[in-house]
Amino acid sequence: MELIKQISIFVENQPGALAKIAKVLSSDGIEIRAFTIAESGEFGIVRLVVDDYEQAYFLLFDAGFTVSSQDVIGIEIDNTTDSLFRVASALGDGGVNISYAYAFVNAPKKTLLILRVNNNEAAFDILKKLGIETVP
Repeated sequence: MELIKQISIFVENQPGALAKIAKVLSSDGIEIRAFTIAESGEFGIVRLVVDDYEQAYFLLFDAGFTVSSQDVIGIEIDNTTDSLFRVASALGDGGVNISYAYAFVNAPKKTLLILRVNNNEAAFDILKKLGIETVP
């Protein structure tokens, strides 16, 4: 099991902010695998998982964005509420807190679920017991 790198971009909450990020990434052929936006008044945080983390990070940094990175867990689950319940309850029962999560429909019946948790190793052990592998 392995962690994946997530890029977080601090942006002003204004029209076109996401388009500017997408333009920088698309100009170099970077594909976004999943993303979410969290806003707080005049600013927001765009969190991305991309196909080429290192290149994307430096492209965004060089374009003037304030960027940081975090380790997250990516898993593929069935596109059902029961699958989410199974993972969330197992992690909770194991004492693993989910700080945040977001998902992207990956295939007709599959979802890529990105998790930021308080204990990666414990989460890996629990996911392994459930027969769930991480996504690289």
